[in-house]
Amino acid sequence: MIAERMQAADTDLIARVAAHLIGAGGKRLRPCLTLAAARLCGHDGENHIRLAAAVEFIHNATLLHDDVVDESDRRRGRPTANAVFGAKPSVLVGDFLFARSFQLMVETGSVEVLGVLSNAAAVIVEGEVLQLAAARSLAGGEDVYFKVIRGKTAALFEAAAQAGGMAAGAPAAQVAALAAYGDALGVAFQIVDDLLDYGGASAAFGKASGGDFREGKATLPVLIAHSRADEAGRAFWKRVIEGRDQREGDFETALELMRDSGALEATRARAEAFAQTAVAALAPLPAGPLREALADVAAFVLTRAR
Repeated sequence: MIAERMQAADTDLIARVAAHLIGAGGKRLRPCLTLAAARLCGHDGENHIRLAAAVEFIHNATLLHDDVVDESDRRRGRPTANAVFGAKPSVLVGDFLFARSFQLMVETGSVEVLGVLSNAAAVIVEGEVLQLAAARSLAGGEDVYFKVIRGKTAALFEAAAQAGGMAAGAPAAQVAALAAYGDALGVAFQIVDDLLDYGGASAAFGKASGGDFREGKATLPVLIAHSRADEAGRAFWKRVIEGRDQREGDFETALELMRDSGALEATRARAEAFAQTAVAALAPLPAGPLREALADVAAFVLTRAR
């Protein structure tokens, strides 16, 4: 369905740009949540497939836009669409994927599901704008950080799982459980993603070490290290993050400060706590292989940080 809906009637550029990103692979984790949640709650139609494709289109639309905003040249271990095709086609194809996602939602005939996923799309953009507004600032601390990641990442995890349950006509308590699971899983996922910039198996997951640092992003490892630093350490973080003054060897210094302060271990512990919350949220759902699979996803997210 993804391949079919990437096509446009009058130009193949849309399909080529979309295929460059979507064809690069990825875990397809968000649409898998939709499919698993729907089946777990007893769905036996095809609307969950439409919703899963819609979720993946929303995700990839945001990636296309993000790479333009961040001027990124690598994504999933290969050149970004922005680097290959340019900014204008990337932005416009991102818009196309958003439009396709809404067409797929409408085809399900569920106003409630349309409301959940369209709200998630709006929250994602709000999270990205908040991140842009708070860029290179340590002042917001963890409050702003968690608002950003709940918007730009966790919102779609939450909506993906919730939509699957809604497609199956699951009871409100089960839909709420899936939403809570998706939110906690998404927060854990983003914390681990931010941790990968400073440690963990970065290369294996297509993420280059130091990218967030060079962009001056005040992610959780940075915020914890800054909060635990002495006067010299705080001056360093202020210079490299807020002052945009990065010099040769600064990334290595950042890693040393993080290790000495225990910031990396503290960040990993936060991710583990959210992953445990995600697993606990599954309790109201029917026991069996699909619930176990969703619990395994939380464990998989943590393995990325090791």
